[in-house]
Amino acid sequence: FSKKKKRSTVIGVGVRRKRDLSKYIKFPKQIRIQRKKKILLQRLKVPPAINQFNEVLPNVESQDLFNFLNNYKCESKKEKKKRLEEEAKKLKADGKVKSKKTITVKYGLKCVTRLIERKKAKLVIIANDVSPIELVLFLPALCRLKGIPYCIVKNKAKLGLVAKKKKATVLCLTDVNKGNEDRLNYFTEICMKHFNNNVEIRRKWGGQKMSAKSLLAKKIKDKALKIEEAKKKVISQKL
Repeated sequence: FSKKKKRSTVIGVGVRRKRDLSKYIKFPKQIRIQRKKKILLQRLKVPPAINQFNEVLPNVESQDLFNFLNNYKCESKKEKKKRLEEEAKKLKADGKVKSKKTITVKYGLKCVTRLIERKKAKLVIIANDVSPIELVLFLPALCRLKGIPYCIVKNKAKLGLVAKKKKATVLCLTDVNKGNEDRLNYFTEICMKHFNNNVEIRRKWGGQKMSAKSLLAKKIKDKALKIEEAKKKVISQKL
């Protein structure tokens, strides 16, 4: 039988307080790169053309938009195969097949850009975390030029769920089912208000956020300068 030892109260022997040991953990390389990139984007001066991708659609409107887009999901390979098999059976039995045109979202950068240029797109949805950002950098300006409502949302993976892919950089709607015109008009109004007609987004610079350590150093430096100026004033008054 082991006896319980008495807790020592001598200075330097007691149990140490809990510390944050996260800085001693060796994280995977990908996570380290992501964190360094995030800090660099906060510190550096970001031009308005890139900074506008940090301004995303509010959460409530974004959730409503994705619920609406789920009605126009793309076909997966299995669904397409099943549909074609059913059509083949009907064709074999009756000799004719009347297949209805299914309205779905259009995805892919080339496809969406072509639709915007031809003014066939009615609503454009762009992901905010595209890398490299140069791929979609021209899309907001092109949408404004053609008068097509666009919005920037989080994120590539969410857009990918609608397109039945892992990720998607941009989606667009060219048409909607009967009865959904009001919903489409509602989203176009929101997009025009938040993005197309919002001039502040296109003028606002980003970045230049200092760390807590830098802010403290600046505060100490400013305080020292104020004391020095006060001393100079006192000396000049005496003279």
